Amino acid sequence: MTERVRVAVLAGGPSAEHEVSLQSAQAVLDALPRELYEPVAVIIDRQGRWPVELRRGLADVVFPALHGPFGEDGVVQGHLETLGIPYVGCGVLASAVAMNKVAMRRAFLAEGIPVTPYVWFTDHEWRAATDHRGLVKPLDWPMYVKPAGLGSSIGVSRVTSVDELRAGVDLALTYDREVVVEQGVTAREIICGVLGGHDAPEASVPGELIAPGDWLDYEAKYLSSAEIAVIPAALPERVAEEVRELSLRAFRAIGGYGLARADFLYEEDTGRLYALEINTMPGFTSRSVYARAWAAGGVPYPDLLRRLIDLAFARSTAGSTARSTAGSTARSAAGSTTGSGS
Repeated sequence: MTERVRVAVLAGGPSAEHEVSLQSAQAVLDALPRELYEPVAVIIDRQGRWPVELRRGLADVVFPALHGPFGEDGVVQGHLETLGIPYVGCGVLASAVAMNKVAMRRAFLAEGIPVTPYVWFTDHEWRAATDHRGLVKPLDWPMYVKPAGLGSSIGVSRVTSVDELRAGVDLALTYDREVVVEQGVTAREIICGVLGGHDAPEASVPGELIAPGDWLDYEAKYLSSAEIAVIPAALPERVAEEVRELSLRAFRAIGGYGLARADFLYEEDTGRLYALEINTMPGFTSRSVYARAWAAGGVPYPDLLRRLIDLAFARSTAGSTARSTAGSTARSAAGSTTGSGS
């Protein structure tokens, strides 16, 4: 009998998305095919304490089902790199860029990917300003105020006046020292999953998020039993293909690997698409829109997990080969230099 692969599934952590992470991790643990994998739950507490010391003997590969700071922003990915353990999902740079809404939008704009008008500022700039409306002068009401480095709609406010703007920024600053304020538009919110390596990633069928109110907040996403998505989205074929193309371009813009979910705003009146964000570890239950988008395209949840784990091993192998080659080249060069000088 072939020995099963030990998969350490990381969950929890100190971010505000701790509870969401627990849901994602439990779904992964339940769905991993037991004939192939031996799952190991690693629950990190809210203070960031690990129950065990992660090492190669504990796991063959890591599935970091972590959301938000310390788990989705490159910190854990860097730790796993130093340990030399293969892991699922984007690497350090892509995770860090995608987690910060300022850096992410800069990457999009550099690659010609359209985004809605926005401004950003630090806590110091906000507190030093005497004219708060002036800080967001290029934008019109309504606006969306967001912490720069958080997801799951935590700390986000829709604002329609200066007083609401101040309250929204104060809330966002409890989560991050940088704040992004985005122009509100009348649009449908479209999502698309990306799966694959650097060379030939694939895009899923697009889906549409359905907001019960003005926007999809944390309660609607995670605490309500109401349906929040339609998959596939009812879109003209031209628009669906543009969503898929832009998703792959956004994935490339951040240097993505493994998986990501790209979110867009679609203005039906103008036909325009705006990239809203890209998530390198979206909600990962079988009911989450990322998994459902792939299931609609013929990739059921257990197969999705298997493909992601295979990609983790492929990257690790490629990285080991590259490091070995670089080391051999450096040693040869050093030997040649030493010989020529003797």
